[in-house]
Amino acid sequence: MYKKTIFYLVLLIYISVITGCGSSGSDITTDDPEKAYQTAKRNFDKKDYLQAIDDFSLIKTKFAGSSVSDKSQYYLGMCYLKREEFLLAAYEFEYLLKNYTTSSYSTDSRFQLGMCYYGLSPKYALDQTYTYMAINEFKNFLELYPTDKNAPVAEAKIKELRNKLAQKLFESAELYTKMENYKAATYYYESIVSDYYDTEFADDALYGKIQTLITRKRIDEAKTEIERFESKYTGSNLLNKVLTLKKTL
Repeated sequence: MYKKTIFYLVLLIYISVITGCGSSGSDITTDDPEKAYQTAKRNFDKKDYLQAIDDFSLIKTKFAGSSVSDKSQYYLGMCYLKREEFLLAAYEFEYLLKNYTTSSYSTDSRFQLGMCYYGLSPKYALDQTYTYMAINEFKNFLELYPTDKNAPVAEAKIKELRNKLAQKLFESAELYTKMENYKAATYYYESIVSDYYDTEFADDALYGKIQTLITRKRIDEAKTEIERFESKYTGSNLLNKVLTLKKTL
């Protein structure tokens, strides 16, 4: 909860700075909301995202509550997403989801919200707050819209992000092994096997755990983990190494 509060405080400051800088200003002069939307959408389609941001922002305030409000809100978020201004895009999609709950753009907005946090997810060695947020949003999307056209993409993104989290834990385990802190290494290896069993690091982690248990002379536990490996990872390229360890015990 604390992290989320800080996130929104930073986001509000960021939005204030960006909007304070401004750009060229909207070229919309009409009082007809539909014509205004068409002007903004043409700029979006031309990939003139800065101009489209000004246009859709004007529509958001000038034509609030009109028939074009929700789709203008959606494309405002898409403009920021196309510019890789992920925090601003996330804010606009969140705004749509909270204020236009029955909009036909809600489904895609929820998916795009996940894509915003995916875009903010850093390399595995760094803080993974946005990675967790992306996974959470993609899971929410799949729970609400399991048959949507973007569902396979969301599933693939979750798998990719979980793999990144597993890699972070695996590197920590490997570091503790090098430092000869085998108890800590065992803990991190097991965390991967238990929590990230569906990632490419799972069999490596269980193999690492077996090695650390043997080093710690926890032979009975090592034998149990070897049996676990044989049953779970029959196709692993590490299986022969595990069987070799088994013979030594």
